[in-house]
Amino acid sequence: MLDWTDRHYRYFARLITRHTWLYTEMVTTGALIHGDAARHLRFDDSEHPVALQLGGSEPSELAHCAKLAQSFGYDEVNLNVGCPSERVQKGAFGACLMAEADLVADCVKAMRDAVDIDVTVKHRIGIDAIEDYAFLAGFVETVAAAGCRTFIVHARNAILKGLSPKENREIPPLKYDYVYRLKAERPDLEILINGGVKTSDDIEAHLRHVDGVMVGREAYHNPWIMADWDARFYGTEPGDLTRRKVALAMLPYIERNLAEGHKLRNIARHILGLFQGVPGARHWRRMLSDASCLEGADGRLVLKALEEIGR
Repeated sequence: MLDWTDRHYRYFARLITRHTWLYTEMVTTGALIHGDAARHLRFDDSEHPVALQLGGSEPSELAHCAKLAQSFGYDEVNLNVGCPSERVQKGAFGACLMAEADLVADCVKAMRDAVDIDVTVKHRIGIDAIEDYAFLAGFVETVAAAGCRTFIVHARNAILKGLSPKENREIPPLKYDYVYRLKAERPDLEILINGGVKTSDDIEAHLRHVDGVMVGREAYHNPWIMADWDARFYGTEPGDLTRRKVALAMLPYIERNLAEGHKLRNIARHILGLFQGVPGARHWRRMLSDASCLEGADGRLVLKALEEIGR
């Protein structure tokens, strides 16, 4: 979810669901150690519970960054062993690390020794032509021995050469049964499933077999899918939440960030899908993505776009 689940999107998502765990976009250890750590790690208190997702393969560097995550107040630090992009592979991390389970275990141990917050791992079921369940089970066994108790499993293989990241999300077949079997064989571990989840009914079906579900792109492009999650999955009383109220609740946040020098386009791009399927949604998307409309604009543009909703 690089460039997608930044702090602006997470603030917006938190207005829709109060209890769902939120994950940052993947941040590399190099970006934190050699760059502006505060810029990457800053988040709003309302985002809790929130996890920092790290990309890296050097145990000492990951331990250092895990300490940073804890000092900034994150609730969890997650090691990404699932991203298949060539850029990530060149840094020797992401999905290619599934071939080095011992190294991943060393990374997890170093991070766990450095912090008190949870250290979790997100990964695929296999890489390239390795498609047997034993590979997945062996990887998890090795990493669990280092103290990891929570695994977020994207139920597809990662094809390291020949497929783009987008194709890697669509072409390798989903094998949910692998993840279900993993949970059945390792009831001592917390197993979450990821990949191809489109509806709340999908989530409910998966929860019959695993401990949790991670939803990525559907929650981004169609964020209103999250509107019933608190009541349906966390047992809270249904509120009077509406899409319009969420849009209006974004205005103070927008004004605060504009006052700090941020551009409206960097926030508005995350709320384009709020009215998906509602009359006027096309107008909403057009106004909040049009460069000429966004130039020098403030929260009043959001109000203007709202005028067309429902017409």
